[in-house]
Amino acid sequence: MVPDYFYAATVPLCLTAVIVAYFCSNPLGHSRWFVTRRFINWLPLGMTYAFLCMGRFNLIVAKSALGPLMGNQDLGIIFAAGTLTYALSFFINGPLIDKKIGGKNGIMIAALGSSLANVALGVLTWYITARHLRVNLVVAFSVIYSINMYFQSYGAMSIIKIKAYWFHVRERGIFGAIFGTFISAGNYFAFDWSSSIVSLTKADAPDNVLKHIFSSAASGDAIWAVFFIPAVVLIFWLAVDFWLIKELPEEAGFPQLDTHDASSGQMHVKFSVLDLLKKIFASPLMLMIACVELTAGVFRYSILNWYGSFSKVIPQTGAEFFNQHWGWFTCIFGIVGGFAGGIISDRLFQSRRGPPAALLCGLVLAFSAVMAIFLFSAPQLVGWSAVMIVMASIGITSLMSGTAATDFGGRKATATCSGIVDAFAYLGSFVQSLCIGFLVPEATGGPQTVPLLGIPQSWQWWPVFIIPFAIIGGGIALWLWNELPAATKKYIAEVEKKEGLTGTEIPLG
Repeated sequence: MVPDYFYAATVPLCLTAVIVAYFCSNPLGHSRWFVTRRFINWLPLGMTYAFLCMGRFNLIVAKSALGPLMGNQDLGIIFAAGTLTYALSFFINGPLIDKKIGGKNGIMIAALGSSLANVALGVLTWYITARHLRVNLVVAFSVIYSINMYFQSYGAMSIIKIKAYWFHVRERGIFGAIFGTFISAGNYFAFDWSSSIVSLTKADAPDNVLKHIFSSAASGDAIWAVFFIPAVVLIFWLAVDFWLIKELPEEAGFPQLDTHDASSGQMHVKFSVLDLLKKIFASPLMLMIACVELTAGVFRYSILNWYGSFSKVIPQTGAEFFNQHWGWFTCIFGIVGGFAGGIISDRLFQSRRGPPAALLCGLVLAFSAVMAIFLFSAPQLVGWSAVMIVMASIGITSLMSGTAATDFGGRKATATCSGIVDAFAYLGSFVQSLCIGFLVPEATGGPQTVPLLGIPQSWQWWPVFIIPFAIIGGGIALWLWNELPAATKKYIAEVEKKEGLTGTEIPLG
């Protein structure tokens, strides 16, 4: 039996290892102060994003704590409403960040808006559970959760916007890994910390500070604490962001960095909103990147959203540790996935993002097939397969949304391009949330057939649903195998000529 303190200790150790890896990776020979100042930028950005993730996925933990008040179909509808709002918001917020407000203002808007929305979710939960408010729970949660997700949509775009000015194309694989790390840390906070908050604020929990603060408002379990705590933490990181973040290297006293992405040589060009949107929708290449990200959204959220519900309905005898430490597993292996994708891209494929994405889609296909075969007979195999799918999907997201969209969109259009690519991930989440929510049975009974389709509800549909998306995502990634921005190809050719190296020998990050 692994002691609980092991799980709590390994997460900061992994984050420390990520920081060490960052400082050890300096292929372009930046000055020590530049590398340090860039770290001072991305650490608060990343921690803000991690707690935005906590303020997003705490709904899943709250669903489990609410019991029969919120069923699988209810969660499917609420989460689908939020993810659809998140996806559509990018069409407004991406051009807004690119043309008007910039990444620093964007991340602060995300933190403030999500904090207030989480307070509203906490108040609603308190009224429903402590004051027995009669309200249509699905409608009420859907509206407030959608507001939360609107503000959440500013987060990833803002980080990637700032990153685009501070990281050269040949360093962006390592940044993609860093971005994946904070997505993974957000999973840990969202699932393990939120579960601990729920446990510590139960009516029958031993006396502790959290119970004293939140349970005094009413008798019974203080489930609303799971929304209030990330709201407070986000305000803290908002203040840190305001203090430390610099949008451009020039603002921190450095010369302008030519990152050799698609904006290289075009920084003087003024883009209209229509020009920014054309960067995505008039480009077959960007649409393929977006479609790969859509499939990654199906993979990631199919597992993150539903493994906990599955393990409660179908007892996972001998594999209970996965559900007990779900956030830890998705955090640690998500970090592995992000670094694997980034390092493979930069070191083996000259910063091409298609090859590692195709390999990771292949892993998803293999492990989803294993889950489908052994779903009801081998709990440990199912748990490990679920973790591996999350690992691979975070690696794909780090490559597609966090890196490829910026490479091909360029610094001038980073927020719009990365935002809309990320929107496709949430369209994938919207699809899986609605479909799986109705394909699987409720824990408390309910209809035995899928509405409209008339087929039997079964958890067997859960992994089977992932398989065709893994095939589609892998196929599109293969089409992207050799793609690089023109400026990157030119940079590689110049390095080869200058140093007499072949493409595979160029020093990479």
